[in-house]
Amino acid sequence: MMSNVGVGELLMTIPVGNILGEGVLWDNKNQSIWWTDIETAQLFRYDINSEQLSTFIMPYRVGSFGLTQHADQLIVAFDRGIALYHLKTENLQWLATPESHLPNNRFNDGKVDRQGRFWAGTMVETIADNSASPSTNAALYCINHKSQCAKVYENISISNGLCWSPDSLTMYHADSQQHEIFQYDFNPNTAAVSNKRSFVTTDPLIFPDGSEVDAAGYLWNAQWGGGQVVRYCPDGKVDLTLKLPVTNPTSIAFGGPDLDWLIITSAKNSLSARQIDIEQFAGDVFIYKLSSIKGLVVNSCLVGC
Repeated sequence: MMSNVGVGELLMTIPVGNILGEGVLWDNKNQSIWWTDIETAQLFRYDINSEQLSTFIMPYRVGSFGLTQHADQLIVAFDRGIALYHLKTENLQWLATPESHLPNNRFNDGKVDRQGRFWAGTMVETIADNSASPSTNAALYCINHKSQCAKVYENISISNGLCWSPDSLTMYHADSQQHEIFQYDFNPNTAAVSNKRSFVTTDPLIFPDGSEVDAAGYLWNAQWGGGQVVRYCPDGKVDLTLKLPVTNPTSIAFGGPDLDWLIITSAKNSLSARQIDIEQFAGDVFIYKLSSIKGLVVNSCLVGC
């Protein structure tokens, strides 16, 4: 296994100390990095030119979100549902609350596909009966261009790792609790998903978290508990492993002026006091320079346009 080949130096760390940093994305138009701290119900935006960090207090916890074509408006998977949210006016327009009858669930990872639809999945946050086996009451949803919400898959424990191949013919999705990343055939015209199959299985103590696909079609996955980001070939073989100074990386994005930065969020909410003392960068955002590898521009959401 190659280690850190293709990844250069650590360019910088944004010292935010998030409890549960997640959902990172790159705003190419405004050259800025966005992410959420789920547990504090905050969004962050870091402008790379001015080096200014902005913080937005949100009305509910944010599992994931996407940029839209309207300035200051985001599509957001709040813990209790999906909505359009205006950062300045604080106007909130609910689009779907499909799991309002499941108080132990919340929305988690989500992403805009290359056609402008918004996808988000839920996770079982608590297990009511204290069962040792993971509950599978969570699901994956898609909001189409007409703002209609459809359940795509169910029987999930922790929905995570959504991303698409450069040609949009393959979708990737992880169930973290099951330690597995899946591949699906994807129809970009209809958003139909079919032919679910296993792509990668991680070790029992490593949980696949956020993913993204680079311009060459290789999948990168942040691995909670593993202290690493792994790049997988299209056939599922490990191409490279980037070891990190934190145990729990959570999500990744490609960014920077030339789309050759790897941006990684992290968390400290599950660490012991001793681990937090050792991992002084836990909860921070890391930016690495890539060598001869680039990402793709993130699409804006067309829902509600």
